[in-house]
Amino acid sequence: MSTLTSPVVAAWELALRLRRRREQVGIEVKTITQTLGFTRNYWSAVENERKILSEESLLRIVELFEFDREERQELIELRATAKEHGWWVRYSGLINDDLQRLYGLEYGAQSVRTYENLLLPGLLQTAEYARAIMTPDVTVRQVEVDQLIEARLRRQERFTGESPLQLTALISEAALRQQIGGPEVLRQQLEHVVDMLVEHPDHLEVRVIPFTATACGLFGAATVHLIDFDSPRLPTVAWQETVTTQGIIDDPTQVRDLTMTYNDAFRHALTKQESLAFIRHRIEELA
Repeated sequence: MSTLTSPVVAAWELALRLRRRREQVGIEVKTITQTLGFTRNYWSAVENERKILSEESLLRIVELFEFDREERQELIELRATAKEHGWWVRYSGLINDDLQRLYGLEYGAQSVRTYENLLLPGLLQTAEYARAIMTPDVTVRQVEVDQLIEARLRRQERFTGESPLQLTALISEAALRQQIGGPEVLRQQLEHVVDMLVEHPDHLEVRVIPFTATACGLFGAATVHLIDFDSPRLPTVAWQETVTTQGIIDDPTQVRDLTMTYNDAFRHALTKQESLAFIRHRIEELA
């Protein structure tokens, strides 16, 4: 399945391929700085996605690193995409760099596996439900809340179009019972989830972990995303969020541990059909 091009994903892949190739051919950073006139700090910024090379500099690097013609063209195209601006840049005054990176990775992802312990996932939230979550924060002005909700709904556009996102959502039964915004807001939110499941059966799956589950490694977590990409050159990355911390995790060991924990939690969840029936029953209770 082809996926949408994302400046964030393109910049990441470009930096990753340059670093891997440098290590593969055994070129020291000193050689790069002497040959191209870069400072060590500048090249470090290139390999860590903080700087994007000019096309001229990229072509010189391609020659120095002995990339073949096919890869040369791929790198040029990655650079061109990396220089573009994603829709999330519009909200840069409200959304911090970590969240912008998450949205950029999500936009270019093939699939996302997510876990929530008390809330419905942002990718499935209604505007009213999202507003109820944000309203208690007295530091956010109403106009900013409106923009944040707008950004959250923009994320959901990945479910439509030629390359829809594959989403697997694990949610605790608590998320179906916590009355965010009150019973009516929660009922409408759950109806929205059911509608989404019916409309997108091929690329949306919601599994409920019931209160009867006796053990689950994710029970102590708040929000966890595992993000996968179509390109075999890109590894799985994770996003973890708590009350006070949030950020991308790309350390292979940590991502492996989170993946194993997620897979274990998946085994404790209800089936697709059972989860759908559970949500519908909860809607009837709220009605």
